[in-house]
Amino acid sequence: MSSLSWAISDTWVMAKRNLTVWLRVPAYLVFTLVQPTIFTLLFRYVFGGAIHADVPGGYVNYLLPGIIGQTAAFASFATAISLAVEVQKGVVDRMRAMPMARSAFLGGRLLADVVRMTVTILVIVGVGYAVGFRFHGGFGRAVAMVVLAIVLGAAVCCISATIGLWLKDEESTQAFGMIWMFPLTFVSSAFVPVSSMPGWLQAFAVNQPITHVVNAMRALALGLPLHDDLWLSAVWLVAIFAVFAPLAVRVYKRVS
Repeated sequence: MSSLSWAISDTWVMAKRNLTVWLRVPAYLVFTLVQPTIFTLLFRYVFGGAIHADVPGGYVNYLLPGIIGQTAAFASFATAISLAVEVQKGVVDRMRAMPMARSAFLGGRLLADVVRMTVTILVIVGVGYAVGFRFHGGFGRAVAMVVLAIVLGAAVCCISATIGLWLKDEESTQAFGMIWMFPLTFVSSAFVPVSSMPGWLQAFAVNQPITHVVNAMRALALGLPLHDDLWLSAVWLVAIFAVFAPLAVRVYKRVS
């Protein structure tokens, strides 16, 4: 086979490896769905009555794109932790010693994560419909919203893969993920309008990738004007891929 065909074949084998592990541990997939479902119900019925959102359909329509964006970002926790565990157990060393494409290990992991994120996001859309969410922008925009969420998740997975391979420790990786992921998702427009935050906090909230991506997803879902959010989201996501995808590969080559 050519080098490209060899890399694609090996990447698919590694993706199937990860998907098979998840299918044999259904509790993992269940818990992956439980957290965003709890967030959806919590914000919809506990906090929703106190938060005003000036969008078609009210707060539930404002909320769900934020939940989906958060779900895509939080899905990267599994990437970081799994890679840290595999480094600890020597799996990475064994994979590098095998006659396969060097990109297949990380590429397969990313492909499997994309499949998992897609299923999770579709389930959360179903939960959203059950609690009152509705698309107002048509089928094409709805698909574009889901695709944008998946790209966001894939980009954050590149960051998480770098962190997991670098720290090489499950507990440290999980703790570090909380430190940078929670502020990034909650200090954004995912759950509340940025205008409701203190002025000093707004400066951060309006100039970070989660806000732009969630705003673009919300505009796509509800048929609202996209303004600058779509192209700013594209710039942020391309920059993340450009920086962290090569960095993850570099750390993977050096890890031992």
